[in-house]
Amino acid sequence: MEEYDIIVLGTGLKECILSGLMSQSGKRVLHIDKNPHSGGESASISPLEELYKTFKVPGSAKSIGHGKEWNIDLIPKFFLSNDLMGMFDKRRFRKLLLFALNFDVRKPRTYQDVDPNKMTTRDLFCRFDLGLDVMEFTGHAIALHSSEGYLDQPCGETIRRIRLYSESLSRHNTSPYLYPVYGLRELPQGFARLSAEYGGTFLLNRAVDELVMDNGKVKAVKSEGKLFHCKQLICDPSYVPNQVRKVGRVIRVICLLNHPVKNTHEANSCQIIIPQTQINRKSDIYISVVSYAHNVASDGMYIATVSTTAETSDPEKEVQPGLELLEPIMQKFVKVSKVLVPKEDGKKSQIFVSCSYDAVNHFDADCEDIKDMYRRITGAELCFGGSERHQSLNSDDD
Repeated sequence: MEEYDIIVLGTGLKECILSGLMSQSGKRVLHIDKNPHSGGESASISPLEELYKTFKVPGSAKSIGHGKEWNIDLIPKFFLSNDLMGMFDKRRFRKLLLFALNFDVRKPRTYQDVDPNKMTTRDLFCRFDLGLDVMEFTGHAIALHSSEGYLDQPCGETIRRIRLYSESLSRHNTSPYLYPVYGLRELPQGFARLSAEYGGTFLLNRAVDELVMDNGKVKAVKSEGKLFHCKQLICDPSYVPNQVRKVGRVIRVICLLNHPVKNTHEANSCQIIIPQTQINRKSDIYISVVSYAHNVASDGMYIATVSTTAETSDPEKEVQPGLELLEPIMQKFVKVSKVLVPKEDGKKSQIFVSCSYDAVNHFDADCEDIKDMYRRITGAELCFGGSERHQSLNSDDD
């Protein structure tokens, strides 16, 4: 029998980040994964032959380059953009950007008569005389909203998103986002190494038999007949199917290409967002493209992933507008996943469950989920990129 402060089940990005943070704060952490590889739902697959096996797709990977040169992210997350506006649109849009960059919710003098808690985003866009095309571009490609509901919500959140995009873009001038060479697999592994550096223990390819409860509170994890006691538990939805609920489905289609996407100026990486209003849907369609330039594919090859929130009983038909932009496609790998969220906040049971990954190709919602879990686990606020790791909820500081 071994005692730990926290046991983490699953090695997805969220779980690894929280594991690293908890170990760094002095907690004794045990990290268990039932899979032989790290990454969980968001794992990277290599070599290419393993992708065929994982999706049970017949055929051979030998005709698509050397298998070991491929690292395929099952859930890619990044964003690149191009300028889609005319001269007069740019002038009006520039005024909106300057307003967002100067806006500080703590300083009412920067509001310029815009109440971020009352004025809707639609009214904000009208205030800057933005046309429908620019509104659509701003809302979906910059603020990264996935539906039109944001237009009638208070504009404060959209201003924050525009400012975040602009500040991120200013760091590199060509893209507001980063995508790691060799794929996303290094992100969870990096935080796993952080956890190990501070004393965290890892057990991969280890079955989880059951969670032992005492008066509705987690007491231990039983794994392969051995008990590991803990005070708190962090896990992804696959470990506690009875404690999560389904809120939707996501379809992702991984496509292998031997050519760049048409009309992208031979770009080695890009993202195309098809706004839902253009295809009579409730959700946008996302297409992300990476290539040999990122050391994730054989020379001259590309990996494109098309994703969206499923709205019908035929999800693959829903992403057809995106697939048509990628033709010809050498091979497709299709997966429809449930979107699961925890039924409870975990404060009573001390079991804290992460949410499934959504269809969008950026980490905004995932960062919010991590911060929310951290808050519920520790009672403190997690600050990304700040000079201090966290700030107590009981602090009087602003």
